[in-house]
Amino acid sequence: MTVCTGNICRSPMAEIVLRERLAAAGLGDQVEVDSTGLSDEERGNPVDWRARAVLRRHGYPTGEGHRARQTRASHLQERDLVLPMTAAHARALRRLAGGDPAARARIRMFRSFDPAAPVESGQPEHVLDVDDPWYGPEEGFETTLAEVEAAVDGIVAHVRSALDYRNGLTD
Repeated sequence: MTVCTGNICRSPMAEIVLRERLAAAGLGDQVEVDSTGLSDEERGNPVDWRARAVLRRHGYPTGEGHRARQTRASHLQERDLVLPMTAAHARALRRLAGGDPAARARIRMFRSFDPAAPVESGQPEHVLDVDDPWYGPEEGFETTLAEVEAAVDGIVAHVRSALDYRNGLTD
């Protein structure tokens, strides 16, 4: 599950791209991908028109039928991997997880899977934030898509490894 603030820009873009890459890797029927937002301000709203335009230009589905929904604590127990877009989202998710160490362990910064991201030990978590395009021009959505695309192959590899382990295909 990908998570951002309102579930109309970053997290649905990431959901769509990740779903497409998992399908291309032959894992689409084994993995369910969804997205939520921490805020309820956008609940029920579709994917932002600028995000849809950028996705369309790059050959992705545009999230028709998507309706923003708010993250619930139960999501953190039900999902194997929770991918916040920013450090602030990760902190909010950890608070929502409370004292559940298993749920907290499933929360991983989305860009931590980008091999070019600054993930050196001791770096503050916010260096992995996916840019928020909401307040800027459409070009910001291009930046967001590029950051998402840079991380998804690492997520696909992680998911493949987890599935192999779960299915007893690795040592």
